Amino acid sequence: MVDANLTKAIIEGCKYLGAGICMGIGAIGPGVGEGIVGAHAMDAMSRQPEMVGTITRSMLIADAVAESTGLYSLLIAFILIFIV
Repeated sequence: MVDANLTKAIIEGCKYLGAGICMGIGAIGPGVGEGIVGAHAMDAMSRQPEMVGTITRSMLIADAVAESTGLYSLLIAFILIFIV
């Protein structure tokens, strides 16, 4: 027979492992995406210095949209840890 405490400990460990994997993979996409957006914005600003305000505003909006996927993975990680 499997001990109930052992089963509970395995389930708890799997919850934390799943949340960690969720955040690890979920943070890769936004990090890469925001880096690409920032690099291209800097490139555009160097070519057209008079458009710095417009480019910066567009870059910040694009970064916010890219970051939303990271926040979704954080939400899923919290659900795994505290609700399941």
